[in-house]
Amino acid sequence: MKNFVYYNNIYDYYKELLTDKQREYFEDYYQDNLTLSEMATNYNVSRNAIHKQLKETIKILENYESKLCLYKKFNEIIELVKDNDELLKKIERIIG
Repeated sequence: MKNFVYYNNIYDYYKELLTDKQREYFEDYYQDNLTLSEMATNYNVSRNAIHKQLKETIKILENYESKLCLYKKFNEIIELVKDNDELLKKIERIIG
């Protein structure tokens, strides 16, 4: 479950760097909770093809985060200002 939330969070930062198909598969599986079988039927491809594409997409997202660290930096900023509600709201408006 922890990875599920993490993947959705980094997806928010890097989704525009993915192909349309990668975004569709990711959103169907991680946000719309479709099963691999349901997706395979919807896209008329094998379940294995969906699984491989999702694994590749996760690998790409993790690679972007390891290089750019946008999600990590955002969390560090939030931690620094968590006691200052006014500043926190301004930062979330700018970044979030």
